[in-house]
Amino acid sequence: MGKILVFGASGQLGSCIKKVAEDKPDFDLYFPAENEANILDVKGLEILFKTHQPQYAINCAAYTAVDKAEEDTDTARKVNKTGAANLAVLCNEHNTTLIHISTDFVFAGNLPLPLIESDEAKPISIYGLTKLEGEEDITAHLKQHYILRTSWLYSEYGNNFVKTMLRFGAERDSLNIIADQVGTPTYAIDLANCILHIIANDKQQYGIYHYSNEGVTSWYDFAIAIFDISGTQVNVGPIRTSQYPTPATRPTFSVMDKAKIKSTFNIEIPYWRHSLEECIKRLKAQ
Repeated sequence: MGKILVFGASGQLGSCIKKVAEDKPDFDLYFPAENEANILDVKGLEILFKTHQPQYAINCAAYTAVDKAEEDTDTARKVNKTGAANLAVLCNEHNTTLIHISTDFVFAGNLPLPLIESDEAKPISIYGLTKLEGEEDITAHLKQHYILRTSWLYSEYGNNFVKTMLRFGAERDSLNIIADQVGTPTYAIDLANCILHIIANDKQQYGIYHYSNEGVTSWYDFAIAIFDISGTQVNVGPIRTSQYPTPATRPTFSVMDKAKIKSTFNIEIPYWRHSLEECIKRLKAQ
């Protein structure tokens, strides 16, 4: 297997890929530092591609500050659209297959039906819009691509909802959590394993795929599960989105159908609560 470059290596998903790769010696992964692999620095990227001649590139780099993106639109667009396009162009020149991480936020999420890959993308936030623009640029510049849309990503690494809830639960007696936004949490370790599975079983069936853990929940029920599994005593109250206004609008229902990725790559996807139990066990062991 050829070289695999991982962009956004220091982020949550990049850290998870590094972790799962510890037990997979057949993968020749390279995790360049941010100053070596800035996806907006075309000249630097050209040097990286010429030096390593990668067979695969995994793009975990993204602007993910959903609310901040509403004001910082230019930066969000540069990273999520232009950066993705830069990688796609270089991958095309070097015959490299790109695995790019996208989001459920490309959908409006206003219908109570699991979303399939061909459903209309109609983002309702700047973050979602710029991620969709990145998808479109990749599709325009590169045939050899896998775009993986995921949702509600968490792990032992970086900043995420699980770690935030555990911190709040230790600091506060009560919390109010939104109960009318429904989706599926995704353990980034599971997504990392999925990415490496795709590479190991590459069928060259390029395109867009959905990946999250199995099951459906709300942010409120997700928080309840976190506290239940971790043994944290805190009172949690359900609130509506309208009671917690934010600069960016979130999808109300963004559960994704995973039939395509499961059938194409013969992937078994864990149930979200089982993966949450594993993550919390690992966090407690730290």
